[in-house]
Amino acid sequence: MIRYLCSVLAKLMGWKYVAKYPENIGNCVIIGAPHTSNWDFIPAMALLHQAGINAKYVIKSEWMFFPLGLFFKASGALGLDRKKIARGEAESTTDLMAQLYNGQNDLCLVISPEGTRSPNEKWKTGFYYIAKKAGVPIIMAYADWRTKTIGYSQPINTNDFETDMKKICDFYSDKHGKNDENFKLDKRYR
Repeated sequence: MIRYLCSVLAKLMGWKYVAKYPENIGNCVIIGAPHTSNWDFIPAMALLHQAGINAKYVIKSEWMFFPLGLFFKASGALGLDRKKIARGEAESTTDLMAQLYNGQNDLCLVISPEGTRSPNEKWKTGFYYIAKKAGVPIIMAYADWRTKTIGYSQPINTNDFETDMKKICDFYSDKHGKNDENFKLDKRYR
């Protein structure tokens, strides 16, 4: 319901879909950028609604309490119990997130590689290692506030970290955030 409402609101705001979700993907990691404002939630949820996929995002399990947890769950949140690392059930957060794919065949985790809405020239690369450990492709999603367009890339498989990160940064090089001065590509891969 939340995604549907965001889809209607995005249409009223003038957003257009220009690249549809790739077919027959199954499990994947979807990265979304630019992420410069809380307003990014509307086109992001509209994009996920349009794709009709089992898209989820991860938050701390502590945030899944009643009544706030109802909203988060309805919007696709999965609570991640990071205490499992301390208990030895996983070595790292990326291992823990890669384990979410066990027994799944249509799980798409959505992650913001910037890790913040503030300017960041050193992206979080955990999304890459999650995809690699889970053996799933990466799909790049975007909401370009200058052109009011939203869409996806074709999937890329994790092969060579440096080369793949350069491809990812190249893909986002012509995209613009709502607060465009806050959108920075990872300077290590430009």
